[in-house]
Amino acid sequence: MNSLDGIRILDCSRVLAGPWCTQTLADLGADVVKVERPSGPHHPGGDDTRGWGPPFLQGRDGADTAEAAYYLGANRNKRSITCDLSVSAGQQLIRAMAAKADVFVENYKVGDMARYGLDYETLRQINPRLVYCSITGFGQTGPYRERAGYDYAIQGMGGLMSITGERDDLPGGGPQKVGVAVADLFTGMYATVAILAALRHAERTGEGQHIDMALLDTQVAMLANLGANYLVRGRAEGKVPGRAGNAHANIVPYQVFEVLPDAHGHAQHIILAVGNDGQFAKFCEVAGCPSMAKDPRFARNADRVRNRQVLVPMLEDIMRQRTKADWLAALEAAKVPCGPINNLAEVFADPHVLARGMVHAWSHPLADEVNLVSSPMKLSATPVRTDLPPPLLGQHTGEVLSDWLGMNETELGDLQRRGIV
Repeated sequence: MNSLDGIRILDCSRVLAGPWCTQTLADLGADVVKVERPSGPHHPGGDDTRGWGPPFLQGRDGADTAEAAYYLGANRNKRSITCDLSVSAGQQLIRAMAAKADVFVENYKVGDMARYGLDYETLRQINPRLVYCSITGFGQTGPYRERAGYDYAIQGMGGLMSITGERDDLPGGGPQKVGVAVADLFTGMYATVAILAALRHAERTGEGQHIDMALLDTQVAMLANLGANYLVRGRAEGKVPGRAGNAHANIVPYQVFEVLPDAHGHAQHIILAVGNDGQFAKFCEVAGCPSMAKDPRFARNADRVRNRQVLVPMLEDIMRQRTKADWLAALEAAKVPCGPINNLAEVFADPHVLARGMVHAWSHPLADEVNLVSSPMKLSATPVRTDLPPPLLGQHTGEVLSDWLGMNETELGDLQRRGIV
């Protein structure tokens, strides 16, 4: 049994924000049907991310398949059908499925779904309880609504790159994007929450609704404490938060420190994340400088933030005196928050990551075993699903149309001959 058993989701999204949302809902047990463009003479069909490689999945013969790792990472536990939304017969098929669905997710440009007769106002006439989620770069309203939105540009427009990266006055300074597409990922997660809330409302009232999710809205929302810093004081004082490298705007010491090089002379670093005054006192004991915690310049976090230009160089000298292993062992024993900076090989070999089941091996139609990152959701009574590997293009077209619409083989064959599916 899964949390969302019986919930049907028609997923007309592609790339990342939408698929990330529907993958989470699929993990929770929803029947997510991924609607993809059929392949044709001039295009391979399907979600664009299927071709976003290398790397590609290696098949049983050792050769690359057409399934990119990017696609595999965002589409588990779904079923795939192909349907040509650009023709009236394909649109009619999707409308018939929408009548049976609980949720409809799309990330087409504003106005495209209305041209197809697949917009919320049209589909709500067919299915009043339908939860309809649109995901775009800039939303359904506002002066930018017709622009295409991409994560990289949104990270820049939404302020994230102005606060990410080394300080401009230091080597390597300048704006940086985050290493993964966080605007897409956060939008997918916010969309998931909104859909679950809307489903609860539909369950109580029988009334669906339109969810308008925008990458830029999400990026602005996830500025979190830095956004609040600016609105509460910075705007009035003319102070705009900038890049701080690996330091924290509101907590000191909360950053990366270089420690003693390893036996080969390679630079080593750790994260020191002192979150309160008690932890700072414990750190000072471990570091052999207990008097520092009593220094009025450093005793309270507010003092440490104001005097970071004095304190941090002192700590840098202290941290360089011991090895990475020595510091981590001593600080962890004293319950001072700290951690290594692992590469991905170290992450996926970490005993705790493995013990938490964060890697799952899937049986795939093209390979005996595909290792993918697992869902982080751990539910005691309704655990997440692990039964459907990321589907091949159109793998479940006949199965889904039979399940949802009662379509027989003759009807399916006719659609296939006409190139609709």
